[in-house]
Amino acid sequence: MAKIAVACQGQTLDDQVDPRFGRAPNFLIVDLETLEFEVMDNSSIDTVAQGAGIQSAQAMANAGVEAVLSGFVGPRAYQALNAANIKMGQGLEGVTVREAVTRYKAGHVEIASQPSREGHWR
Repeated sequence: MAKIAVACQGQTLDDQVDPRFGRAPNFLIVDLETLEFEVMDNSSIDTVAQGAGIQSAQAMANAGVEAVLSGFVGPRAYQALNAANIKMGQGLEGVTVREAVTRYKAGHVEIASQPSREGHWR
């Protein structure tokens, strides 16, 4: 079962992808075959002054996802996700989670080869 995580502003497949990776309020952990998903609440990360990207990346590694999708990925999150061999799809702000997953499955998501934002971005 291949799973991916999508940074999400809400808790459904029809909510918008959050442009931020580390400080997204939720992640939807989506089964690529069935589109079944679970919601991972990430709202407590907003109280963390620094290290949100690293902590979110660790949560993704613990969830066993093969990729994360968001708008942008900062340098520390990039390093942590890269070390865990998790692909990072980016540039998906403004689309729904369902559309982001469809694009990923079709191979139409840009996979990051470097961080796409400076650190400490809110």
